[in-house]
Formats: sequence, structure tokens, C-alpha cells
Amino acid sequence: MLPETWTILKLLKWTTAYFKSHHVEQPRATAEILLAHTLGVGRVDLYVQYERPLEEGELGRFKGYIRRRVQREPVAYIVGKKEFWSMDFEVTPSVLIPRPETETLVEAALMIVPAEPTPAPLKILDLGTGSGAVVVAVASERPDHEFYAVDRSEEVLAVAQGNARTHGLDKTITFLRGDWFDPVREQGHHFDVIVSNPPYISTRELEELPPEIGRHEPWKALDGGPDGLDAIRLIIREASDHLVPGGWLLFEIGHDQWARVEKLMSAAKAYSDLYVMKDYSGHERVARARGLGNS
Repeated sequence: MLPETWTILKLLKWTTAYFKSHHVEQPRATAEILLAHTLGVGRVDLYVQYERPLEEGELGRFKGYIRRRVQREPVAYIVGKKEFWSMDFEVTPSVLIPRPETETLVEAALMIVPAEPTPAPLKILDLGTGSGAVVVAVASERPDHEFYAVDRSEEVLAVAQGNARTHGLDKTITFLRGDWFDPVREQGHHFDVIVSNPPYISTRELEELPPEIGRHEPWKALDGGPDGLDAIRLIIREASDHLVPGGWLLFEIGHDQWARVEKLMSAAKAYSDLYVMKDYSGHERVARARGLGNS
């Protein structure tokens, strides 16, 4: 596919053009990320060493990464990590790739969880933790509180636990395996804050997603059922039983779902102070409500 000898700069130019011809998004940035990963250096280092020729083994690895990206495998899965909340998180095909809009969920939690130590630490639960990005990000900002993270998959939990260790938070976060509230129901825990980024894409819409998502990311973490609200209904129905009186429920929603979610929460008659936070793009993204404490 490529001539035998290439310098970093020539290779970046060639790869950028090749990605453009295959309609790969952000072709130059993608080429830089993949080449920096190949060489084990930062992106800025590519330009410090731009006349350096690649060795045969390096070129072979880079060719492999190019093929994978052209087949629409996400860059995060190729390099095995994704930045979120200015932190690097390991990601594998078993977990959803953290997205910038989900940082709104972190911000919403930080508005509620005190920065200063409290007489009794607050208990915060992350449902369907995936890579652990949300709970690790919040815990990194509020380490004096108690954090719990639940996921049904042992493979997924291993990724989340690894990310917690990487950021020195493995003693701050307790990871529990099970389906939604089942593990905490068995232990009788009640929480001051419950957060979740649940599946909320309708099954029909999944088939229309870009191939980077539809072909490669785990459908279980995306599929919200016929109308996208199956998991959200479960969370709204059960969360009030696991909140302390006045505790907060926060969860991510689709950009066009707030009206329906608000109706569901109102109908549950278990919450007050219903509110939606917008993400950086101005989309309604995080539903917030306070439990009435009647459980």
C-alpha cells in the first residue's frame, strides 16, 4: 500500500489524502493520532522528528491501523484509549466510547456533591458504569465521598476497575456486578446521588447510526428499546426506592427526549424539582430530579 521508506511528514501527508479519499472524518488529526500511537510519542513530537524515516516494523503496524480506520473502526478502539474530563480512559470494544456530551452528567453531579468533606460522606451510585468514565471523573473531583458503580458484565467491570486504578481511585470506588439496581438492592444501600448514562437510542435508529457506532460499539450500551426509553423507565421506576429522602437522580437522555422523560417522572409521583441541563451544543442532555423520600 505504501512505498518502503517514508518520513513522518511524508507519511502524514499521504495518510491524510488517503483518509480523505475514503471519507474518514478529521483525516489529518486521525493520521496524527494513529502515527503517534504507532511510534509511542505525543502528536507534537511528530513535528519535532518530521524527517525521521519509519522502520519496517513501525510502518507495518501503521498500515494495519490505517486499514482498521478505513473499515470504520473508531480511533479510540484502535489506540485503546479516549480522553474524557481531561483524563485518559482505557476503552475496549466491550465498552461505549466516552463522549463530550456526557461531561454534562459529570458537571451535574459536581453541582450537587460538595467539594469539601461533610460530617458523613455522601454515597454516589453510577448505574451501567461502562468504562467508568463518569464515576471516575466525579470521584477525581470529590474523593472524600463514597462511590459505587454497577454493571452487568464482568468484562466491562474489569475495564472500569482498571481505569479507577490508573487514576488512583480504586479504593474510593466500589464496583458491583449485576443488572441495574439488583446488586445494591441485595446490600440495602441508599444513595444521596444516583447517576447513569443508560441506553437511550431506539432500536430502529441503531440501524441508521454511522458505521463507527453501529458496527463497532456495543449495542447493549446503546439500545433503549422500541422508543429508546426502556432503561430510562426502569431507572425512573426504581431509583426512588434507593435514594435517601431528598436524594438526587441524574441521567443522560437523547436530545429530543426531555418532554417524554418529564412526563414519565411526573407520572411516577416520586420526584420533585424536575429539570434538564443542556450540553455544550445546546441540546437537552441530563435529566435531574429530587426523590420525595417516600420509599
